[in-house]
Amino acid sequence: MRTLTLGARRVGYETRVYFRQGDTIFFTFLFPVVMLGIFSVAFQGLGNVGVKPDGTGGVPQAAYYLPAMIAAGILLSGVQNLAVDIAGEKGDGTLKRLGGSPLPVVSYFMGKMGQVLATSVLQIALLLVVARFAFNVALPTDPAKWVTFVWVYLLGITTSAVLGIALSSVPRSGGSATAVIIPIVLILQFISGVYLPFNLLPTWLQNIASIFPLKWIAQGMRSVFLPDYFESLEPSGSWQHGLTAIVLLIWLVVGIIACRLTFRWIRKDT
Repeated sequence: MRTLTLGARRVGYETRVYFRQGDTIFFTFLFPVVMLGIFSVAFQGLGNVGVKPDGTGGVPQAAYYLPAMIAAGILLSGVQNLAVDIAGEKGDGTLKRLGGSPLPVVSYFMGKMGQVLATSVLQIALLLVVARFAFNVALPTDPAKWVTFVWVYLLGITTSAVLGIALSSVPRSGGSATAVIIPIVLILQFISGVYLPFNLLPTWLQNIASIFPLKWIAQGMRSVFLPDYFESLEPSGSWQHGLTAIVLLIWLVVGIIACRLTFRWIRKDT
């Protein structure tokens, strides 16, 4: 009970610290919202996406990019936010001090995971509000689609958070964390169907992207927010929900093992 109590308190503490950092708020919290606005306005002159041969159907640019920005937000909240944050705490000695305190490591990670969950939920809520009221995007009305949204989101955010913790051991110092982590995150977004339509990418690049979880998170979100006939535009011709769950679970296990093997309160070379 003490571990759980301390973990719950850490969630509140970590969330307050998160919202006190202006650069973090912009680059992990508001960035997907800003990008949704930019893509929606910049490409609206191109007309609807996915128009059928007879000229019917299609969705506005804002509706097309909404699932991609939700997927990007999950990646930013989990991988980028935690990897940079924890690497910084290692560099400035915060983790070393915590390691010498009575705080259990489980409580520490409960705080980090809780903060990611809380902020990502707020971020997605903001994205949905902006899409609905600023760009008049029609949100799903089928309960089954929202069930899909929930499990894809929970698997995606948990996997991203665990991988972010594992990646925090890669930067040599807190100062180099952004230079190491952000390019990785940016490349994944470009090859995983976030900024560019996935079906337009070369086959070899699609195959590379399919190794990583972001492609599957984005595909899962497209299955929720895009009409069913968009399924035929996927390279496989299917939303592949089963494979999405398998890939994300595999990465979750890999991330947990990597965290167990690499996480230390202080760097080995300190």
